Amino acid sequence: MEQDWENLPKHLLDSVAEKLLKPLDYLGFSLVCKTWYSVAKDNESKHPRMTAPMLLFYSGRKQYWNFYDVIDKKVLKFQAKVPWKVFVGSSKGWLLFVHRNVREKNLGVTLVNPFLRIKGRKNKENTIICLPPLTPPGWEKWYVNCEEYVCKATISADPISNTNDCIVTVIHLERGNLAFIRLGKDTTWTYVDESVDNALDEDIGCQMIEEVVNVGNTFYAVNYYREVLCYDVTTGWTYSDVKMVRRGNSPDCNNSKRYIFEVEENRLLMVERYRGYTEDDIRVTKKFRVFELNVQTGEWTEKNTLGGDALFVGDNTSIRVSSAKICGLRSNCIYFNHDIDYVGTGIDYDFGVYNVEDQSFPETYTKRFKKILQMSSPRPIWVKPILSFPFISSYIGWLGCPATSHGESS
Repeated sequence: MEQDWENLPKHLLDSVAEKLLKPLDYLGFSLVCKTWYSVAKDNESKHPRMTAPMLLFYSGRKQYWNFYDVIDKKVLKFQAKVPWKVFVGSSKGWLLFVHRNVREKNLGVTLVNPFLRIKGRKNKENTIICLPPLTPPGWEKWYVNCEEYVCKATISADPISNTNDCIVTVIHLERGNLAFIRLGKDTTWTYVDESVDNALDEDIGCQMIEEVVNVGNTFYAVNYYREVLCYDVTTGWTYSDVKMVRRGNSPDCNNSKRYIFEVEENRLLMVERYRGYTEDDIRVTKKFRVFELNVQTGEWTEKNTLGGDALFVGDNTSIRVSSAKICGLRSNCIYFNHDIDYVGTGIDYDFGVYNVEDQSFPETYTKRFKKILQMSSPRPIWVKPILSFPFISSYIGWLGCPATSHGESS
C-alpha cells in the first residue's frame, strides 16, 4: 500500500522535525513538500538550526560562489551566481557591494541575495536592488578605487518582505562616517554629521565608526576609540538625535578592531580583536577580548565567556547564535574572517576560531580548505540564510547538483 507522506499527522511530523540536529537535515525535511515545509516553518525553536551561518567564498569561475558548512566541514553541492565583487556587508541574507556608475559617473551601492540566485535554478525577482548614488563630500577621489570606499554596510530588515522597515547603513571613508537610507521612504542618502549632541570636546564623536547594530528602532554604533553612540531614524531625523552612550578611551593596541552585538534589552556586547603581522606581512589575529555594556549606566564589564554562544565576525554584520541550538558549533568561540580595518589589510589569510574561555585557537578548518581560503579573492564572507518559502523553493533539487570544483569533506 502506497504511503501518503504528504498528509501524515502534524504531531508525527513535529516529532520528526524535533529530532533533526543538523541544518542540512532540517533543510532536507523542509524540501519534501509544502506540508512538511509548513511544519518546518512553524517550528520556531528549530529556526536557529536551519539558519546557521555559512561561509561564502569565490569558486574561481565566472561569477559563481561556493557555500562552506562549518558544522559538517564541507563545501555544499550548489553555488550562488552573484557578481565578482568585494562585499562590504552581509546582513539578513543579503550581500552589499559598491560599484562605479559609469554613465552617471558616481558611486552606487547594490544589494544582492545569494540564496535566491542558485546556479541551475531560475533567478527569483528582485534579487538585485540598486540604491541611489552614494555621494558624500569627498567621494570623487574614491571613484577609481570605489570598492575600498565603504568599510562596512548593514540592513535593519529584509528589503523585499519588509521594505518600510529596511534601513541601509554604510560606514564610509575618509573618516569612517555614517550614511543611511530608508527604503520606501528616502530617495537620497542622509550623511550623518560627526558632531554628537552630548559629546565633550575631547570626544571623537560620529567618526572612525567600526560597526552599527540596530536594537528595535534604536541604532548603536561603536568607533575606534570605544565610544558608543545611539540614534533613532525611524520617525524623524535631526543631527541632535545622535547621542553619546559610553565615552571612550584609546585602545590598548593600535592594531585592533571592534564589533558590536545585541545581547538583551539595555545590554550590548563589544568584541575587540587584536592583530599583528608576520615578517611576510601576513596579518594574524592574536586574541579577542569581550565586554558587556550596560546602556543605562554606560559601564563596560569584561567577560571571559560568551554564555555558550558562538560569534561570527568579519565583513559581515556580526552574528551571535546559541551553540546549544545548533549541534556541531563550538560554544564560547568566535569564528573570524579577514576584514577591513583602519590600519591596513595585509595579505588576506587571517581566519580561524578563537575560544574565549581558554584563549586558544582550536583547529576548525581542514588543511585542504585552508588552502582554498588563502586562494579566494575577493575575501570570503559569512552569510546567514533566512527561512522563507522563496528561499526554500530555490533549493529544490540542489542535493542532486554535481559537486563543485572545490569538493571538500571532513
